Amino acid sequence: MTMDAAEDPAPSPDAILQLGLGFWGSKVLLSAVELGLHTHLAETGPLPALVLGTQLGLHPRGLYDFLDALVALGMLRRDAAGRYGNTPATNAFLVRGRPGYVGGLLEMANLRLYPFWDRLTTALRTGRPQNEAADGRPDPFSAIYADPAALQAFLAGMTGVSRPVARAIADAFPFADRRCVADIGCAQGGCLAELLRAHPHLTGIGFDLPAVRPVFEAFAAGQGLAGRARFVAGNFFADPLPAADVLVMGHVLHDWDLDQKLALLRKAHAALPPGGALLVYDAMIDDARREHAFGLLMSLNMLIETPGGFDYTGADCRRWMAEAGFAETRLLPLPGSHSLAIGIR
Repeated sequence: MTMDAAEDPAPSPDAILQLGLGFWGSKVLLSAVELGLHTHLAETGPLPALVLGTQLGLHPRGLYDFLDALVALGMLRRDAAGRYGNTPATNAFLVRGRPGYVGGLLEMANLRLYPFWDRLTTALRTGRPQNEAADGRPDPFSAIYADPAALQAFLAGMTGVSRPVARAIADAFPFADRRCVADIGCAQGGCLAELLRAHPHLTGIGFDLPAVRPVFEAFAAGQGLAGRARFVAGNFFADPLPAADVLVMGHVLHDWDLDQKLALLRKAHAALPPGGALLVYDAMIDDARREHAFGLLMSLNMLIETPGGFDYTGADCRRWMAEAGFAETRLLPLPGSHSLAIGIR
């Protein structure tokens, strides 16, 4: 036995156990969002545990463990007087009504994804979705788009996730010589709003299903962009894409199987003028498929949620862009978990 081998520490099960029981911490945060805890604290300021528990209707037995677990997880602060309050991050991103709110997505995760992920083993064995469709219920997105209140909450949640990415794209891509940008699958319009705010010379088009129009137009008006951003209704598989010299597809390609991904890229290529650009952003997996756990987990979420969707590497996306006819492609890392693939026609 070598000296180095003799000095190697004995393996510990700690990391295995923390990962295996990681849903504990996740559910604590999801329950806090469900309860509106951070929104309430933003309205009241820091509160003692018993006062906070009474106001939220919580039983005292688990109250301190719940709140202190959120402190230990970095989701709350506790001051010297024992009062609980928001952290800067939860104040920015978990308070309903604020521009950065991502709680809509977490609310959906709590109500839908959390129970459906219990069926991951079945999904791995069958290759089939394990959401409402597996129970013979309507497709979840059809149900969301048919309910104006549910649609508003879902689109607002997507805005909270997309806005920081859009700010990074606004800095990373040279928009100075571009005039019009169209966001394909625009949701509420959060990405488009950030691009137009950063580049006042741009005009914008939001392209999505007809039910999104009132949500998009209300959001654009609230952002002071009603004169610069217009909505075009359509289905990106059935209808032509709008004409613009930059097209954006964010959190779109991963929903679809390979043939559908290629069809969308070809449609984008056909809609762009010579020299036009397609910007694709997703939580792209690292090319070696060893490090980007979030992208790989997102791909498993697509297994659970869609008939054929999957996430992909930056190299995959560039190869598909070239196959669709783009003359030049490149990949840019973005802050956080996203990457940006650029295709030039």
